Amino acid sequence: MTEATPQLKKGVLTVKQLLEDSSLTIPEYQRPYKWTPRNINQLFADIVLHKDKSAYRLGTVVFHQEADDKNPGKIKRNIVDGQQRTLSLMLAVRALINERVDSYRPIKSQDLLKTLQTLGDCMVDPVFNSLTSQSNLHNNYLAVSRIVSRAEFTEELIDFLLNKCQVVYFELNNISEAFQFFDSQNARGRDLEPHDLLKAFHLREFTNEDEGLKAEVVSQWESSETEKLAKLFANYLFRIRNWSRGASARYFGKEHTHLFKGVNIDRTDRYPFVEQLRMTHYFVDSYNRHDHRKMDDNRIAFPFHLDQMIINGRRFFEMIGHYQNEIDLYRATFATQETGSAGPSAYTLSQLDGYARRILETINSYGARHRTGDRYVRSLFDCLMIFFIDKFGMTEVSRAIEKAFIWAYGLRLKMQVLQLASMDNYVLDNNMFLLIKEATQPADFLAVELTVLQSTAGEKVDDIKKLFQEMRYCE
Repeated sequence: MTEATPQLKKGVLTVKQLLEDSSLTIPEYQRPYKWTPRNINQLFADIVLHKDKSAYRLGTVVFHQEADDKNPGKIKRNIVDGQQRTLSLMLAVRALINERVDSYRPIKSQDLLKTLQTLGDCMVDPVFNSLTSQSNLHNNYLAVSRIVSRAEFTEELIDFLLNKCQVVYFELNNISEAFQFFDSQNARGRDLEPHDLLKAFHLREFTNEDEGLKAEVVSQWESSETEKLAKLFANYLFRIRNWSRGASARYFGKEHTHLFKGVNIDRTDRYPFVEQLRMTHYFVDSYNRHDHRKMDDNRIAFPFHLDQMIINGRRFFEMIGHYQNEIDLYRATFATQETGSAGPSAYTLSQLDGYARRILETINSYGARHRTGDRYVRSLFDCLMIFFIDKFGMTEVSRAIEKAFIWAYGLRLKMQVLQLASMDNYVLDNNMFLLIKEATQPADFLAVELTVLQSTAGEKVDDIKKLFQEMRYCE
């Protein structure tokens, strides 16, 4: 095989087969090792979650094969893509050897011992000059050592990791072809939105009982525009979910998908915190399937909440559909130019009192509302109102609109230039989402005192400033 006739080899390797290859090389052009203990913990949490499967795919590795200049007649396989995961697996095997071979709690299985000893002899030991790589490798080794030394990391789990966890590999013998393939894979990766990764995860989490519903669920998901789903997660679900935890919520990326992974009713142990979810899950299904529904045609929906523990599988897709509808409904009613003149009947604004109607009319029409900073402020307002309505419905909604307006648009009056970081920091310093999360009644949120401002804002937001002055929140 020559570089003039590049070929693509592909297949599946177990973790054992991948790591026992002594020709693996981390090329100098690779970026530093960036995984953190959080990534390690997530990787092993996923492995434990899927330990009962016949096999579990960990991802993809791309190799570039070339002659080994230092060892004539031999080859080396440069890892073009998949370095982070491969190095983390190497750390895990090193930790297993150090913690579970000739230790106070040694492995009893002779096959496993032999496998680990073989891996210890064959596995490459790459050297990194990057201080970032060295630090992350050290910290992650400690993290994975803690994991594999625990009693619950059984020999069965070790066997599953080594012999049933797999990677898909692609191997090319031409460096330019390898990088082209890597770029095409990454391009697809960029197009693969976080919500697509969540779709794949939750489809795997379907229970046996719900397996027949997969086709319908996928059809409903695919019927939604990917851009709309991306905005639903990034602009609403992610922000509300993270801010209500007191965490930053600037950009929704693949590293945040764990926020939308919860428990599998069939596989999770009967921990006390799961029982409430389990009861609700089965009661809703039982009620809706009862023969009485054929007579009264009454059905109940699962009682979703924005900050709840998620039930993996079918309920996740139901939840996303529910909030697509709820947020569409909110926007049709609260975010139209002529407030309340049209839109779904579930949200009626005819009984709004106080300043609520004027607030909505103003923020839907003032001239500077389309500026970037003003869009961020509107996002604050909308997310807070959606969270309030999700928890308390339309009870005291007029007062909630007033409170959310003063809190959110106070940032607009304080700052001439407003960026994404400004919005995020403002929430974390003045977190009304935490207040709603802890509230047991609307009054707990509505009674909070907000600061009276000395506005420095320009004339472009005069309409906002005028409302603040009328409501005695600006001097």
